[in-house]
Amino acid sequence: MVTSNVQFKSMKYIAILVLTACLYQPVRAQTDVVPTPSKKTVKDYPHTGEPAMPPVKPILDEPLRDVSICKGGDDYYYLTGTLGPKFMTDNEGIKIWKSKDLNKWEPLGLVWSIEKDGTWQKQWTEKNGLKRRALWAPEIHYLKGNYYIAYCITGLGTGLLESKTKKPEGPYVSVNTPDAPLTRGIDASLFQDDDGKVYFLYGDGRIAAMKDDMSGLENKPQLLQCAIPDNDIEHHHPSRPCTDMSHVGFEGVYLFKANGRYYLSCAERYYERYHCMTAEATNIMGPYSARYVSVPYAGHNTFFQDGRGNWWSTMFGNDADAPVQKQAAIVPIEFDKDGHIRPKVK
Repeated sequence: MVTSNVQFKSMKYIAILVLTACLYQPVRAQTDVVPTPSKKTVKDYPHTGEPAMPPVKPILDEPLRDVSICKGGDDYYYLTGTLGPKFMTDNEGIKIWKSKDLNKWEPLGLVWSIEKDGTWQKQWTEKNGLKRRALWAPEIHYLKGNYYIAYCITGLGTGLLESKTKKPEGPYVSVNTPDAPLTRGIDASLFQDDDGKVYFLYGDGRIAAMKDDMSGLENKPQLLQCAIPDNDIEHHHPSRPCTDMSHVGFEGVYLFKANGRYYLSCAERYYERYHCMTAEATNIMGPYSARYVSVPYAGHNTFFQDGRGNWWSTMFGNDADAPVQKQAAIVPIEFDKDGHIRPKVK
């Protein structure tokens, strides 16, 4: 039973978002000039605006970035991520692990290979003099009674795979015919709303509806933004500062819904630490609230709920202060009295 106090807080939150929408037009806020890069490191910055963290340890003895975990249609959880050790330049493709308790993980092996299964994905590209052909940020989802893996290929764009057998081990094939990138950019993700509609997201918060048969995008992607920009340049990768002050983060988008709210997260170099930033809305297209640090050191993460109703965030550690370094980990999270995400600390 919902108490009158909870109802009041919910109505108050919705009123704030409505007022925000009226006061701020959804215009992409940018600085007038490109800021001068900072020479500071994570050790030189304060921990302002960061919630407390519980102890965090690796759950898998494997070099991994961009960790994704989902609860499957059975009694298992499934994990994947960017394969190392040469994360940035080349790797094999997609591996999956499974677990019943989030502690012991059993490998399912290489479920999709660039060399054996790829078409456009086989092409090598070059950046800053380095040749590269790596599959980045595979993200596994169980929806519509099947397993899907969103991913991207360095320099080429994003893609989406579906299991031909409805089993997590595949084999996997591209959803679109002929096989081609779904979008330009990096860091693809999926979200299924309460009405069953599925959305494709990528990059810094771009979103498009999927066709009902999951064979491609239904419309042109749009950028989701914060209605109130964060104008502190030291919150925007100060060593390589960006000029967009309205995005939730610069990469690693993820969207989920809980307690009647949409939680939009991205990675950001907040004081050079690779944090998960989150903004909230009551409508999938926004307006989204001002962003905040929801899970420190958990940039480019996914959120999931276990069988007991507990919420978790994945983590892999991408700065010198992080408790793990390029390894899979999970962090228990909770929602505070205002509905905001924070790590659960005993």
